Amino acid sequence: MKKTILLLAVLITVYGVRAQDNAVQRIDEMLNAWHDAAAKAHFDDYFALMTPDAVYVGTDAGENWEAEAFRAFAKPYFDKGKAWSFSALDRNIYLADNGKIAWFDELLDTQMKVCRGSGVVVKKDGKWLVRHYVLSVTVPNDKLGELITIKNSEDDRFIDSLQQVRKPENEDK
Repeated sequence: MKKTILLLAVLITVYGVRAQDNAVQRIDEMLNAWHDAAAKAHFDDYFALMTPDAVYVGTDAGENWEAEAFRAFAKPYFDKGKAWSFSALDRNIYLADNGKIAWFDELLDTQMKVCRGSGVVVKKDGKWLVRHYVLSVTVPNDKLGELITIKNSEDDRFIDSLQQVRKPENEDK
């Protein structure tokens, strides 16, 4: 009886590891296909790999799009025949215990040189889809001072505009 229980425990563990490895592989393949669809300007294929309520956060401080707004922003780029070209240099994928949610980070080779992407994917009807994606430009630590100088005035304007929007009505009185 002890041998049977031990054998079952080993089989369940092996099956669980294989299922997780398979999910990670499927997510990796989906993300590669998603990036490839953008590089080939396949608009419908690209957005079919995102949930209808997806969020895309771009490199500009003002780029935080819900799905429909991102589609509208991206459409002219896709219509020109090439949207953007990202290929993974490195990717880490982490699967939630329920097997229906995963998160990832990736280093990307892009037209902006090395960038970092991170996001959340969800399993819907047996397919993995991007639910949330954040694209960031990487900056070497020893170059941050130069970058801050370059973007200082624009960031100040952006911060001011956000503070004006968030300013309580009675604060002016």
